[in-house]
Amino acid sequence: MVLINYPYPSQRRVVLGNRGAVATSQALASLAGMEMLQAGGNAVDAAIAMAIALTVVEPTSNGLGSDAFALVWDGTKLHGLNGSGRSPAGMERDKYNAEIPQFGWPSVTVPGAVSAWWGLWERWGSLPWAQLFGPAIHYATAGFPVSPVTALAWQREAHRFAAVQGREYEAFKGVFFPGDRAPHAGETWCSPGHGATLKTLADEGGASFYGGSIAEQIARFSAETGGWLTLGDLAAHRADWVEPLKLAYRDVEVWEMPPNGQGLAALMALNVLAGFDLAAQPRDSVISFHRQIEAMKLAFADASAYISDPATMPIPPEAFLTADYGAQRRRLVGDRALPLANPGIPKGGTVYLCAADQRLMVSFIQSNFINFGSGVLVPGTGIALQNRAWGFNLIPGHPNELAPHKRPFHTIIPAFLTRGGQPLGPFGVMGAQMQPQGHVQMVVNTTDYGMNPQAALDAPRWRFLRDNLVMLEPGVEESIVAGLTERGHRVTVSPAIHEFGKGQMILNQGGTFWAGTEPRADGGAIAR
Repeated sequence: MVLINYPYPSQRRVVLGNRGAVATSQALASLAGMEMLQAGGNAVDAAIAMAIALTVVEPTSNGLGSDAFALVWDGTKLHGLNGSGRSPAGMERDKYNAEIPQFGWPSVTVPGAVSAWWGLWERWGSLPWAQLFGPAIHYATAGFPVSPVTALAWQREAHRFAAVQGREYEAFKGVFFPGDRAPHAGETWCSPGHGATLKTLADEGGASFYGGSIAEQIARFSAETGGWLTLGDLAAHRADWVEPLKLAYRDVEVWEMPPNGQGLAALMALNVLAGFDLAAQPRDSVISFHRQIEAMKLAFADASAYISDPATMPIPPEAFLTADYGAQRRRLVGDRALPLANPGIPKGGTVYLCAADQRLMVSFIQSNFINFGSGVLVPGTGIALQNRAWGFNLIPGHPNELAPHKRPFHTIIPAFLTRGGQPLGPFGVMGAQMQPQGHVQMVVNTTDYGMNPQAALDAPRWRFLRDNLVMLEPGVEESIVAGLTERGHRVTVSPAIHEFGKGQMILNQGGTFWAGTEPRADGGAIAR
């Protein structure tokens, strides 16, 4: 029997419940969240437990060295938490040559995910902090069967990491590629060092990652192997509470995190689409696909030029969301594909999750960026560090130019929907620059075409790459492929499901939670 071979079509159903719901890209992580709800915890407890579990059961996309962002509806208001880290004090522009490497310490910024967990728990947590770690500690120490899609991602990365050499990579290779190979689907894998670090965090609290024994281990390994990350950099880190950005679209409000994340790009594209009557055409039509793709191109052009650490953005984000600016950009959308500059589309490794109870709703995302991240793992800890510095550029004077003490352009973005100021629910689609494109398609699917969360996730996707190049899933109708080609798009059809993102969504419909999970991943949605 082969775990990754499904010769016949199958279909997920939307999951319903009145008391609470959770959804992630890994069924084991979803179960961890439901365990917290069943124990009397709330949606924040569930979200944190799932985020912690995902660092173990989907290490190809995230880990203890990740960054994270969250949107939380507290019963009356939506709050944003930016858990992304800044560049170390020693990360200076003149230490780089022509490009920022994807691997090694020069790609590592301060990891912020643990600070996001801690910040959320301090504000809304109801269960004991240590209880949230129970499922993840079990998976790390006793092991778990690697799921099929994660196994494929793991195997795709084996050749990339086989080529990197140096002392800083030895522990990483030993943990994730023992015997110089990736685990197969269904094979049980464990990480005792990861489990030990989770136990320390459970006992000492989240602050220990930035000022306790764990911070000392990270800083010591950095100093021993030529890294720039110091105790001072870790101690200076804080997750920041921020005001989310909002755009009115049809009869809903779409909420995204402000920069340094790219959620603004999704809102800019929707601002362009707001002036088109998409519902007048079928969802699976050339004109609907064309207009969405063109709106996304325009949004990426602005995002590439301006999104950065908010302290260095030359234009406030709200300026891109006015009706006048949306109309100005909309006039550029014609019958033919626009030739625009390459916005730079990296491939990313990210997990998105959401949770809801009768009062709280959480949209949460964390990531090691380019799949496993930097390839640097602190020996004995399971802490695989992200490579977020690769999100900077080296263009003199650019708002996102690399510099010390600075947050880079971030791909990961949680999202949320409200209607008339009342919560509908959280959603997200992970996958580098697929994320704002996925958000646009999810909003269009649910609002313009009335799809439920599962159907909206199931629908075949498009992905704009660069210039006039567009990638489509095999499920897109042939007439759309031909029609887009006639309009000047360079179309490729790709069976690679990892290119089209992985999402989750929970919506509150009259007091009942409707939960959907990504058919392109190994996930699960659970409601009660």
